[in-house]
Amino acid sequence: MIEVSGLTRYYGETKAIEDLSFNVGANEIVGFLGLNGAGKTTTLKILAGLLHPTSGSVRIEGEDLFGGSLDTRRHVGFLPEVAPLYTEMRVRDYLRFLGELRGMPSKGLDAAIEEVAERTHCAEALDVVIDTLSYGYRKRVGIAQAILHSPRWVILDEPIGGLDPVQIVGMRKVIANLRDTCTVLVSSHILSEVSQTCDRLLILKQGRLVAEGSEQELSHMAQHASSLRVQLRMDAGAFEGLVGSTGLVKEASILRTEGDLLTARVDLTGDHREAFVAALVQAGVGVRRVEDAEAELEDIFLELTSTQPSKKLS
Repeated sequence: MIEVSGLTRYYGETKAIEDLSFNVGANEIVGFLGLNGAGKTTTLKILAGLLHPTSGSVRIEGEDLFGGSLDTRRHVGFLPEVAPLYTEMRVRDYLRFLGELRGMPSKGLDAAIEEVAERTHCAEALDVVIDTLSYGYRKRVGIAQAILHSPRWVILDEPIGGLDPVQIVGMRKVIANLRDTCTVLVSSHILSEVSQTCDRLLILKQGRLVAEGSEQELSHMAQHASSLRVQLRMDAGAFEGLVGSTGLVKEASILRTEGDLLTARVDLTGDHREAFVAALVQAGVGVRRVEDAEAELEDIFLELTSTQPSKKLS
C-alpha cells in the first residue's frame, strides 16, 4: 500500500502542487494524468524520493519515504521520461553497475540481471552496446534498471512515449506483468494506452488532484450522469435546433443516419433525462431508443482538466 497525504511543494513562492492525498493498493497499476504544467513531474520526483516535499508525507507499506533512512527509498524504482542510460556501456554491464550502486549483493546479481532482462523482453540485447539499441529497446532497458532491485513501488514516466505501434504492444505487456511483483504508477500522455493498461486513474489539474477512480467512475463524474445515446425518428436538419430549444442540452452531435432514423450523442446540462425525453415526445419526435453514453477517456480527461466553460447550444 502506498499512502500519499497532504503532499505540497513550493519552488520559492510558486506552489507546484498542493495537498495531494491518495492511496495506491498493492499490485495495482495506476495511471497519473494531467496537462503540461499540472505538477506531474514534481509529484513523480517526490514519489521517487528524489525531491523533498515542502509538507506532507509518502508512506510505503507504513514506512515514511523521507523518514531519515535510505532503506525505504531502496524499495522504489523509477524510470524518468528520458531513461538514465550510459550509452557507451553494454546492457549487462550497465545493469550490473546499477545493481552494485544500489547495494545488491554480488552473489545472485548476474541471475537477477538475466531474470529482469527476460521480464522486460531485452535479454537478447544484454551484450549489446546501449548506443546501438533502438529507442524501444532503450525504454525496455530503462524499465529493467527500475525493477532490477525488486522494488515494491515502481514509477514509470512516459514509458511508451515515442514508440511505434509494435513496440507499444510489447511495452503494454511488460507493464501489465509488473503487477505480479510490485505496485506501479504510470504517467503518460497516450490516453488510449493508459485506458488499456491501468486499473485506476489519478487526474491532476493546476497542482491539485481533481479526480480519481476507474475509467467508468470518472466517466460518470465528468459527464454528471447526463450523457445519452439516442435513436430518433426525425429529420437530421431539424435535430440541432430542436434539442437546443429544450434548454436542457449542453452539446449534441449526430453519430449516423439511416433513412428517417438518426442516432445521436446528447450531453445534458444536468441529470435531466426524463425532462429531455418528455420534450422530444411533446415535439412529436419518435423516440426509438435512449441509453447512457460512455465517455471515452480523452473526453473525460478534457472535461476534468479544461479551464474553459462548456459551450452550450443556442
